[in-house]
Amino acid sequence: MNRGMKQFGPKTLQNTALIATLLVPLGLLHAFVLAEICIAITDILFLAQCWQTRNFAWVRQPWFIAAFIWWGWLVICTIPWPGFTTAGWLMGVAQAFVIIRLFIFAAALQSWVLTTPKARRALWLALALSVLWIGLESWQQYLTGSNIFGDPRWADGSLTGPFWKPRAGAVYGHVMIVATLVPVMVLLSRPGRAWRIAGIALAALAGITSILIGQRMGSAFTLFSLVVAGLLLRPLRPAAGVAFGLAMLALLATPIISPPTHAKLVGETATNMHHFSQSPYGELYTRATIMGLASPWHGWGYNGFREFCPQDQFGGGIAALNIPPTQIGLGACNLHPHNFYVEAFVDAGFPGLALFVILNLTWLWALWRGIWRGRDTLRVALFIGALTFIWPLASTDEFPALYMSGWYFLMLGLGLAVPYIKPNTTELETEHA
Repeated sequence: MNRGMKQFGPKTLQNTALIATLLVPLGLLHAFVLAEICIAITDILFLAQCWQTRNFAWVRQPWFIAAFIWWGWLVICTIPWPGFTTAGWLMGVAQAFVIIRLFIFAAALQSWVLTTPKARRALWLALALSVLWIGLESWQQYLTGSNIFGDPRWADGSLTGPFWKPRAGAVYGHVMIVATLVPVMVLLSRPGRAWRIAGIALAALAGITSILIGQRMGSAFTLFSLVVAGLLLRPLRPAAGVAFGLAMLALLATPIISPPTHAKLVGETATNMHHFSQSPYGELYTRATIMGLASPWHGWGYNGFREFCPQDQFGGGIAALNIPPTQIGLGACNLHPHNFYVEAFVDAGFPGLALFVILNLTWLWALWRGIWRGRDTLRVALFIGALTFIWPLASTDEFPALYMSGWYFLMLGLGLAVPYIKPNTTELETEHA
């Protein structure tokens, strides 16, 4: 492989990896196989370049060390050792092993693929266009009843955007701030009232779109992103406040402008919260907690929840919290526990949960460094996008599932690649994409 790679110049390999990276958002939207292939190409080219240059300094970064330790523990807990009950070699070990590709992908973006402003702008544009596509298709579905592919609203009232099932809200809720914060700040910085009104309108449109999509966590994270952005960027505060207020007004108006959205965001949420322990999410979390406590040191390995959740031994409630026994018919079992941290606990016990928390903190710290002094708009947006993804109090998909984690690792790689202020310097490369 090394001899073959030498036939191509380093710049050719880097440009090839950049093209593959820019195709990942398209794959995440409409062709997961394409996304997997492009991530694999980027990883292979990056590792080949590292081998040629004998430069593996990136493995010594705190975040990668934390990621490697967590991943290693997860793999160890998934191996069917004597006395371990796991999902086995194919469903468990093989799928846990390939998680490392996502960490290598983030390191490749940080250390090689996105080392120029032009490359970073290109990836930001790809993310922004993805959010624009989701937003446009959501509005088309809201106004006409179907998206460009003829798909209607989902049965629960959610808008599906360009997808056939309700995936739009989650992606939009995490990536929206990355796509919109830069242009909003550019508009607000222009002289003249018209530009400022345009900036406020764009921020408000982003929030209202998320409300109309009608998925709880997506809407919550969109509003949360506006609040955090306003706290970190003083010039944004009036616009963020107005956008937040208009989004809330849209929510209050949903009984008139979008009754299915009101039924989903307000009616169903109120019902779930009133009897949370008997809601599908409460059933899931109770069942997963009991599973984790039954094997607190090494869990049940990757995919252990999927394989063993239906067993009767995990059907008891939590008497100390007055939580009744769970029922599979009420939603106690699913493909995963619908929370990253609960998933980490079930998969790898308390050590796995602790390592996962440390990993997320190292990611946030790496993205945070220099933000408070520099106030770089893109870095603030990427930090917020990552924060929403790993926020602990949330209903989530499976952590390594590419259709969501792919967006996270794109944002993470871009955020790690953007220069930051070091403690002993005063210069900052400020980018507005």
